[in-house]
Amino acid sequence: MTIRVLVADDQELVRAGFCMIIDARDDLAVVGEAADGAQAVALAARVRPDVVLMDVRMPGMDGVEATRLLTAAADPPRVIMLTTFDLDEPLYAALRAGASGFLLKDVRPAELAEAVRVVARGEALLAPTATRRLLDRFTATAPQPPVRPAALGELTDRELEVLALVARAASNAEIARRLVVTEATVKTHVSSILRKLGVRDRVQAVVLAYDLGVVRPRPSA
Repeated sequence: MTIRVLVADDQELVRAGFCMIIDARDDLAVVGEAADGAQAVALAARVRPDVVLMDVRMPGMDGVEATRLLTAAADPPRVIMLTTFDLDEPLYAALRAGASGFLLKDVRPAELAEAVRVVARGEALLAPTATRRLLDRFTATAPQPPVRPAALGELTDRELEVLALVARAASNAEIARRLVVTEATVKTHVSSILRKLGVRDRVQAVVLAYDLGVVRPRPSA
């Protein structure tokens, strides 16, 4: 099954480069190109991509607003944000808007292709250290809610424990070792957490964990 990809970036040479990387893979195909967020939203409604590679900063409608509109639609595509910097305030807004992760624009071709596959499978593109730093930085001054708000009421104590570890960017293997369970058990817990919290993937679970106070930002160095 071919994964359908839409590339949105205001720089034509950047778009062309990403399109060449995508189209060079047998299981990936570019189904559209957009030069700004508004074009991306309109084009996505027509071509129905599985994954959108979305530049954060574009003229007119930027990548954050475009992501918010795309992920609010019925049967939305997965969105991977593209950025030049790994600590950029709009990236945090994009994650909150529903993006499944982000990549630096200097990503290697093989890593870009694999990222598209990962997100298309419904998994999250979670670069542990960069994502954790990003969330720590931009939630540091946010007011913290109660430790167990109503939204977390359906989670078991073990699921809360797993969610906290996920939010600290632990992999399934690391969580399994920490809790002395199998990776299959961790995957079952994560799936249950996503379903109960009504989020689509691991990244959105991490954002929600910060928003709801399951984990708190690390003190600035």
